[in-house]
Amino acid sequence: MQPVRGILFKIGSVTIFIIMSSMIKAASSEVPPGQMVFFRSFFAIPVILAWVRWQGDLRGGIRVQNPLGHFWRGLMGTSAMALGFTGLGLLPLPEVTAIGYAAPLLTVVFAAMFLGEAVRAFRLTAVALGLVGVMIVLSPRLSVLSQGGMQVLETLGAVVVLMGAVCSALAQVFLRRLVQTERTSAVVFWFSVTSSTLALFTVPFGWVWPSPQAATLLVCAGLIGGLGQILLTSSYRHADASVVAPFEYVSMIFALTIGYFIFDEIPTLAMLGGAGLIILAGVLIIWRERQLGLERTRQRKAMTP
Repeated sequence: MQPVRGILFKIGSVTIFIIMSSMIKAASSEVPPGQMVFFRSFFAIPVILAWVRWQGDLRGGIRVQNPLGHFWRGLMGTSAMALGFTGLGLLPLPEVTAIGYAAPLLTVVFAAMFLGEAVRAFRLTAVALGLVGVMIVLSPRLSVLSQGGMQVLETLGAVVVLMGAVCSALAQVFLRRLVQTERTSAVVFWFSVTSSTLALFTVPFGWVWPSPQAATLLVCAGLIGGLGQILLTSSYRHADASVVAPFEYVSMIFALTIGYFIFDEIPTLAMLGGAGLIILAGVLIIWRERQLGLERTRQRKAMTP
């Protein structure tokens, strides 16, 4: 294990994903979400294939044992991506980022419901705290339903991003089952293939011929998105998940900076306060997972003759 390298890879992936989201947001006024999903997924494939080839096992690296599991994970992940991209066109970047932090909290709930994972009072309390934070972020949007115009569109954006977080959490539940039999390279590659294919079904709903600027942004988003996936995967190879996971929240710093300087977005106190609670809840869950992992390790060692 090389924890410093793992942390650096994680921060690199977080930075790339925020830049990618910024590119998607910049193109969102011109290109529909389904088409953006296609660009993001399709142009990540060559980068991922080059990485797998560089590792020296192209054929084995993308072989699958559970095709149906890949499909369901791809369906939920693609839905999360499409909803998130829709939200980027309607809401400030930091707000989309903050609401997206609900996904790990919901994963705890769904893992207990669908995978039978034991979730005790501490993690349930942390999840509840995080969901309170989500409601604080959402509250200004939910109070303007009667005003019409852009306010209603922003409310729709908040609901769409929250639905995206639900789909993302479900994708993580499918992923937890999938990684028991599948290699990481296969999971990453076939997700991009699945999401590219699913995105093509949105062609009848209004794909457009993008301007050179929008096309460049979307192609670059796909290429660096593939790189971000590689860095994310590499981060967990060099360090434990409990070590690198908290650095996901560095993305809020980048989102606030890019939102302010590029998109002239000024964060509200409700957004900052709610995001703080969500981040606190996420860190508490990660800390508890680490404690439980250490406890299980001690128990195994005690039982070893």
